[in-house]
Amino acid sequence: MRFLADMGIAQTTVEFLRSLGHDALHLRKQDLHRLPDPAILEKTRREGRILLTHDLDFSDLMAASGAFLPSVIVFRLRDMRPANVNRHLEAVLHEHAEALRDGAIISVTEGRSRVRMLPM
Repeated sequence: MRFLADMGIAQTTVEFLRSLGHDALHLRKQDLHRLPDPAILEKTRREGRILLTHDLDFSDLMAASGAFLPSVIVFRLRDMRPANVNRHLEAVLHEHAEALRDGAIISVTEGRSRVRMLPM
């Protein structure tokens, strides 16, 4: 799978995804840290990536757009340290790979991930 990490996601998570064989980029490493949210979604869609974020605005933008892609994983964890994010992310990838390919917003909290298929 291909991923784009938003600014609130650690570079360590990008490296974790790469270690699993995924194609992962971080906005910071591309010097795109000031890119507005709609442009981030467009970049993610154009490149066939899944957006990793903790920003709820992306869920609202996707719902308003009526689009099927890109998929978005929104982390709403109390503990956003990379090891905890990575543990939850690995579970989401294992459990919801098909939904991510088809177009979904997945909200991740402690002990639960909620999948909403796109379009909304």
